[in-house]
Amino acid sequence: MSETDRHENESRQPVAEALPQTSIIDAIADLLQTVVDWLRQEAEAAVRDKVVAPLQRLGLTLASALAAAMLGAFGLILLGIAAFIFLGERITYPGALALVGGIYLLAAGVFLVVKARTMQR
Repeated sequence: MSETDRHENESRQPVAEALPQTSIIDAIADLLQTVVDWLRQEAEAAVRDKVVAPLQRLGLTLASALAAAMLGAFGLILLGIAAFIFLGERITYPGALALVGGIYLLAAGVFLVVKARTMQR
């Protein structure tokens, strides 16, 4: 048998043998994998909308509140220094320290009382 005859016989074989046969189990497995992928995408979208976005807003709110509190504390420190320098010349420096410290303690006590009452409500 020549080379061309052998080639012609091979080309005449049924095409169905060349295609891979998929079983029903493989088709069901592919379908289940598609369902799992779809559910995973839906869950990811739901988590992004319901959890991630509110947490990002909360983080930005807390960061700005912290920045405002730090600036307020820095301003109070500078006002305390200015009051200390001003009062140190009028009264003694230890008296100025006691007065400025007492005012800070009084303000902290008022803040704690107001905060405790609002938390109890």
